[in-house]
Amino acid sequence: MDEIQPWLFAIAPLDGESLSHFLGRFRRENNLSVSRLGREAGIGAVVARWEKFYLNPFPSRKELEALAKVVQVDADRLREMLPPEGVGMKHEPIRLCGACYPESPYHKIEWQFKTTQGCVGVSHRHKLTLLSECPNCGARFKIPALWANGWCQRCFMEFGKMATYQKLI
Repeated sequence: MDEIQPWLFAIAPLDGESLSHFLGRFRRENNLSVSRLGREAGIGAVVARWEKFYLNPFPSRKELEALAKVVQVDADRLREMLPPEGVGMKHEPIRLCGACYPESPYHKIEWQFKTTQGCVGVSHRHKLTLLSECPNCGARFKIPALWANGWCQRCFMEFGKMATYQKLI
């Protein structure tokens, strides 16, 4: 008798989305724990580290290809959700732009770059500082993999409403 193969819902990555946020969306859609996703990909607990932006050692091509088979996204596309070579990452605090969030409700990888000082540049017209905690209650933002509803997990203030608390650069 043939073994029944599990099936998973495919999730399309969003433009500029961080790997942490993408993996969280994929896991929620497929009701998978982080350990189950790592087990299915054959790469183990490293997935939990990646969701927290702990990228040392950096994900190997082999690991990305193994993950790509499970999440049904090309390994090169997964690589785009990580920082470019030579760009340092801040794994804490998690940062966001409240003005960007209503337009594209997901965590952008560039918000975590050590070189990113705010929402500025060609793709960012807001010219605002990034937030690292809820301006209403002071809670630090959870890792993007846990951003299911787009609000502070302590006081439920919507990320988009936080823009009024950001300062101009």
